[in-house]
Amino acid sequence: MSGTVEYALHHRFLRGLEISPDGTALRLGTLAALSYREVHGLALAWAGALCADGTPPRVVGVLAGKTVPAYVGLLAGLYTGATVVPLNPDFPSERTRRMLELSGVEAIVVDEEGAEALSRLQLRATGPASVLSSRTVVLSASADGTVLTGADAAAPWRQITVDPAAALSVPRTVAADDTAYMLFTSGSTGNPKGVPISHGSTYHYFQLLDERYDFTAQDVFSQTFDLNFDCAMFDLFCAWGAGATLVTIPPHSYRRLPDHLREEGITVWFSTPSAISLIRRTGTLTPDSLPTLRWSFFAGEALHCQDAADWHEAASGSYLENIYGPTELTITITGHRWDPVASAEHGVNGLVPIGAVHPGHDHLLLADDGSLAEEEGEFCVTGPQMTVGYLDPADDEGRFLERDGRRWYRTGDRVRRLPGSDELLYLGRLDSQIQLQGWRVELAEVDHAVRSCPGVEDALTVVQEVEGGSELVVFYTGTRTSPVVLARALREILPAGMLPRRYEHLGEFPLNSNRKIDRKALTTRATALFGA
Repeated sequence: MSGTVEYALHHRFLRGLEISPDGTALRLGTLAALSYREVHGLALAWAGALCADGTPPRVVGVLAGKTVPAYVGLLAGLYTGATVVPLNPDFPSERTRRMLELSGVEAIVVDEEGAEALSRLQLRATGPASVLSSRTVVLSASADGTVLTGADAAAPWRQITVDPAAALSVPRTVAADDTAYMLFTSGSTGNPKGVPISHGSTYHYFQLLDERYDFTAQDVFSQTFDLNFDCAMFDLFCAWGAGATLVTIPPHSYRRLPDHLREEGITVWFSTPSAISLIRRTGTLTPDSLPTLRWSFFAGEALHCQDAADWHEAASGSYLENIYGPTELTITITGHRWDPVASAEHGVNGLVPIGAVHPGHDHLLLADDGSLAEEEGEFCVTGPQMTVGYLDPADDEGRFLERDGRRWYRTGDRVRRLPGSDELLYLGRLDSQIQLQGWRVELAEVDHAVRSCPGVEDALTVVQEVEGGSELVVFYTGTRTSPVVLARALREILPAGMLPRRYEHLGEFPLNSNRKIDRKALTTRATALFGA
């Protein structure tokens, strides 16, 4: 790829600006609604401010909630030609400090919540005054996008103001191998791992999506994900690339989601599968209750066939896709379009297939001994969507594979090929397979078995270490049922060595900031309840 501007991620927004200059680019409930022309003007002005000293920043952080500063700040950072690092102001200060330190942020855009997070970070700083030095510039804006003026004397960084006369005339040019954004995932040690994603990778990805989907300027996209979760990039740049409208979905709206989606005119929905059971519990996920949807996407967790069937019945005029991919492979790398008959027949452990690998990529399956497997094994991928590696090369160990003169990303997921098809079936995480009393136990299989018990809506199994070994603890939602009744039903399905020892009823599963089921919280709860 040559280093021409069309490879830039922000070119997606420029395309939307050309299609629909006066159309609504961003709608944040009752807080704000901005046209493409307005967002573009703000982003150019803010980018000019970030480059005011004549030296464009190499890395721009965006520490903000779902406010105008978050979205305009992300675009402004891209317009400067910098790497953008979305950060969550709700994260613990130490984690944010580590992310700022690792990424080398030289300028940062904050909203009011982000400014408070920076202040907490400064108060808790030890050693050097802060990872944000006097050379760091901070652009502070309110929820409506108004830039706040004045400097905080207690802060070591420089707070800047925006001069419209100094706005960039056009976004800066970038090369295909320049990093567009960097996201952080949890490392095995608990330290965040930086994942740089290039403009070339996003270009390839969104070109594929343009061919696969028929998004138009009349579409209205949901935006359920926080910006530090890579699925948010799908929302932003699919919508903006089509000249469509992006609408944030506030947490309280899930109590009446069908009504909310109709009021907002949402035509494209994207969330984690956990949203389906959440809405089902409100009693509003009924046949044809989601009539405005044309497309429904789910990713971030395994999608259960029953959940897909219920959603598809509610959104009968919508195509439903299960899309899969780790951050390291640029948002998603496979996709499966739901078919009420075939998808359910092919699913394993009640899970929807994850589909075929995107064109332009190669994949292989690894057996437990590291040899190639034909039918089932660890899913490894190489191609234009793969990151070059983690920000800290030390984190690459065990995650990348050198084979046949090429580098492959090891997903840590086990998959199976669907006979006679390019489709892949998701079997679970490698680290969710354990040895228990001599049995090789796949936790997803136990989850599936528990869901088949009368009254159980959803289930998740964790491993609890006890005196003398390990045991399985099941957390489930639905009707509270006697453990004796559950165990009796499971004995008809599972071998004795795979039977859980403990059962705990929950009204709902805890969710993390990305609205995925918080497995770590459940494991901690199991230890508190049943630990030796």
